[in-house]
Amino acid sequence: MSLDIVILAAGQGTRMRSALPKVLHPVADKPMLGHVIDTARSLQPSSIQVVIGHGADKVRERLAADDLNFAIQAEQLGTGHAVAQALPQLSAETVLILYGDVPLIEPATLQRLLALVSDDQLGLLTVELADPTGYGRIVRDGSGVVQAIVEHKDASEAQRQIREGNTGILAVPGKRLADWLGRLSNSNAQGEYYLTDVIAMAVADGLTVATERAADEMEVLGANDRIQLSQLESHYQQRMARRLMAQGVTLRDPQRFDVRGEVTVGRDVTIDINVILEGKVIIEDDVQIGPNCVIKDSVLRKGAIIKANSHLDGAEMGEGADCGPFARLRPGTKLGAKAHVGNFVELKNAVLGEGAKAGHLSYLGDAEIGARSNIGAGTITCNYDGANKFRTVMGEDVFIGSNSALVAPVSLGDRSTTGAGSVVTSDVPADTLAVGRAKQRNIEGWKRPTKKA
Repeated sequence: MSLDIVILAAGQGTRMRSALPKVLHPVADKPMLGHVIDTARSLQPSSIQVVIGHGADKVRERLAADDLNFAIQAEQLGTGHAVAQALPQLSAETVLILYGDVPLIEPATLQRLLALVSDDQLGLLTVELADPTGYGRIVRDGSGVVQAIVEHKDASEAQRQIREGNTGILAVPGKRLADWLGRLSNSNAQGEYYLTDVIAMAVADGLTVATERAADEMEVLGANDRIQLSQLESHYQQRMARRLMAQGVTLRDPQRFDVRGEVTVGRDVTIDINVILEGKVIIEDDVQIGPNCVIKDSVLRKGAIIKANSHLDGAEMGEGADCGPFARLRPGTKLGAKAHVGNFVELKNAVLGEGAKAGHLSYLGDAEIGARSNIGAGTITCNYDGANKFRTVMGEDVFIGSNSALVAPVSLGDRSTTGAGSVVTSDVPADTLAVGRAKQRNIEGWKRPTKKA
């Protein structure tokens, strides 16, 4: 069965009180529309049509991709009118209508809905609501067969008692859609062309309206203001926490944990409170992450330990490696197996070999550090001359004394040593001690300055 997907994303979102188009407001650091597009892609459709209007240029600029086609709804005249803007691009057997501000809809739910569609049957997604105010009501006959959807503003008092609400998500036979859209009327309280009127037309044409029910209200909740946006964020995080725990992750407190990207996890992973995972993060078995850590676009190999308050961005930690507390690993950093990075150490585009150590208070940039080498406190690689970057290369078993400055480009051979406080400006051969500091002088009888009266 071929499938076209239409995503309605033209609304202004005035209640957001923002210059940003509503569908670009983020849930878990991704625009709401981005979530919907990803879900649509998971269904492997023939095409994805995104109907845009308010802030169209911003939406297109942010989310443009080869597999998306954008249709413009210049005037917001209702959901039926919005779908009609995409009609010239639709040719599949089935058309699925989604909404750019409903980011938590699950692919599995949509797959069940699509399974209902045939030449003489369409699929409608509904939801049971504790408070259906504002929702269109699903009107059924005495046998439970769907007859129509009545919008809240047009509903009678009796119809407003119905708790089954319309989500707006609809899957229909493609060959019927153009006819139904062409017959829509705007004779209603809003003066708009409602897509929901298609249901009554389908019934009148002899089609069956089959329904699928969403798992819960949050799955189909749209965000019209920042309060609802925060509810979606909270629900998304709880959903991700449950999924990770089901895969073998211990979360010290699932309420204090955020996922803002794509996370792959192994077994027996432990994550403490206030941890944020961003971008693409791979966490292998037996990894431990301490509290207050931010980890972005990084790989944590088996048994790695990230201690409290550390920040990793574009880094890779080898098996059994550890860092922190208060470590910062910037893009291009790779720690070998059992390497150690301590407190207040920053690495950028640096590779530490197996068992190498940088215990505290150091900056290592554009550096290659061999196995078992030890970096003393206060060491820095001077890798930038104001215009260009240069590399520092150390062999194995190198010992760098505290407070050393290594002026790149420079190489230090295997088992070489630098004396504490040295400024190293030239290569150090293997098995050599480099001392690059001024000779100490002691001045006897020196008087310390005193404050003038």
